[in-house]
Amino acid sequence: MSTVKRSALGLVRTFVGEQIVWALVGEASLQRITAAHITTLDLEALPVERTEVDRYVSDVMCALETYSSQRAETPGGASWLYVQHVPIRRLVTQLVRKLLALSAWPEFATTPGPLTLAPYEGLLGLRDSSSREYRTYTVTWSGVAYALGAQATHNPARSARLRKLTAPHPDSRCADAAIPSAVPAAEVVALSWSSRHAQTLLPVLEQLAGKGRPSVLVDLATDLAERCPAPSNRSVTLWPAPSAALTASGTVPGLWSDSEEPTGADGTVQVGIHTVRLDRLERLAAALLEESGGCTQPSWQAVVRVEEWLDELLDTVRPHTMLLSNDISPLGALAAHAAERHGAITVNVQHGAWIPESVAWPALHSRHIVVMGDRDVAAAKAWVRHPKAEIHVLGQPRFDALAGLGRAVQRCYLQKLLGASNGHSPERIVVWACQPFGPERLQAQADIILDGLRRARGRWGLVIAPHPVQEGHVFDRLLPKGGMPPVAVADSRVGARGCLAGADAVVSVSSTCGIEAVLLDVPVLELNRLGDRTLGLAEHAAAHRCRTASDVTGALDLVSRGNTRVPREARDAVCRWRGHSVADVAQLIMRQAEAVHSHTEPTDHQPEGAVSGSPRSEGATIR
Repeated sequence: MSTVKRSALGLVRTFVGEQIVWALVGEASLQRITAAHITTLDLEALPVERTEVDRYVSDVMCALETYSSQRAETPGGASWLYVQHVPIRRLVTQLVRKLLALSAWPEFATTPGPLTLAPYEGLLGLRDSSSREYRTYTVTWSGVAYALGAQATHNPARSARLRKLTAPHPDSRCADAAIPSAVPAAEVVALSWSSRHAQTLLPVLEQLAGKGRPSVLVDLATDLAERCPAPSNRSVTLWPAPSAALTASGTVPGLWSDSEEPTGADGTVQVGIHTVRLDRLERLAAALLEESGGCTQPSWQAVVRVEEWLDELLDTVRPHTMLLSNDISPLGALAAHAAERHGAITVNVQHGAWIPESVAWPALHSRHIVVMGDRDVAAAKAWVRHPKAEIHVLGQPRFDALAGLGRAVQRCYLQKLLGASNGHSPERIVVWACQPFGPERLQAQADIILDGLRRARGRWGLVIAPHPVQEGHVFDRLLPKGGMPPVAVADSRVGARGCLAGADAVVSVSSTCGIEAVLLDVPVLELNRLGDRTLGLAEHAAAHRCRTASDVTGALDLVSRGNTRVPREARDAVCRWRGHSVADVAQLIMRQAEAVHSHTEPTDHQPEGAVSGSPRSEGATIR
């Protein structure tokens, strides 16, 4: 079912005098060339070792930190690389992958040499993605050559595709948001910029409101579909951030100079046999940060304006706590930094599963870290940056809603979806908790799932549950021809949570819905094909590891025989959840507030590993 994708460029071995030089040329010209050559598409398909990529990414980021981190700071003193670490790290990862792929090509490994770029090709580009929310930035092959020292006299910083993108338009409904003086005083300020954050934060704030603790929920979303719903309690004030600030663009003062060292002598870092110039890498980073990608990837100018607005808000509201569900991405890191300057306690609730290899930046900035399960404690201990950080194992507040899911209603919905598409409903139903990967990756995953379904005993059907930020048109190419097995796509407003309780099994790669299925005792098939990073549920005996279609078939046959129960200790490792995480997190916040008011250290009388103050004694606090 996969379509053929063509490269735009190829890499060819040439000579300048007696020196070997590798030149980027148009793919069409490769047909007439007898020298060693390869298309960039084939080059990028060469396997590279994941651990090697991670190691070199860390090396490059450390070198860039030393070389450049203090060249630009917000007025509040936050370094550009502290705030923008995640998008820059992702960009560096793309650069490292390309460099290691180049080294993995035998022709280049045997006769390495400098790269010359393709004139007029942008240095930064975009990879294909099915996400509506994130821009998947990458370094083009000309950008790779530039980072290694090639001259780019005629190359723009951004590709034509990237230049055509515009920042999200300011929302006219947020016109008054730039004057937070009208915001009432409150004990807690929380930040949300996605529907998933709102599901985590809003129940906690409403629980606090029921205890007489007012709060302000700041809605930073620039995607209208990700806006926070209106709170049910009047003591929770929903306040939109100024979208004009979030969509601001402009240069990054301090990161872009008109002159550079001709040899990059002021700083380099090695990636295998390649020498990357840090001044060139800094320029690529600056180019990326000039244009705003909205709240998920704000420009540097957007960061500066949002910090100014947050400072005014915190001065007005004077909260004792800043509540976050992501303190790693740009706005979360910025908010944690601002809260510390204003003397507020920071509480971060783990948003999704933490697998060391898949976390964008292994750093946690808040004072109090709420984690889902026992396995997350070790990662949290390794990643905390706050000198007095505490870790609390309290589950996930948005999972409390699972207790009220109607299995019969969801089953009826799934049967209706599949019956409408095939004339009759199958005996058993799999829900695929999809994620906004690129089209080719989704296609490869779909091929394995569908082949496994066809071979399984009995009649199975598949319902694809889109991720909230996923573009719907991507699923058109995934649907099999001929209707076998029957496949349907759930309404994006229903999503995986609106389906999984009624399923016989759930397929997940790294969707948090896999964890939700474990908590509901719905069997999980963890798709672990080469190159995919999973939640690691199979490592805790909480899911079936499936690398091939045959693995999928075997797991489904076990489901048919009813041999799929997950022991409680396995569930607790993944998420220690009993349906009252909302109350537990709210109590944690109130406990810290009382400690502040009494001028005592909240953990003076709580030894390491002791049970939290929760009356249910389910959550543990670890210093």
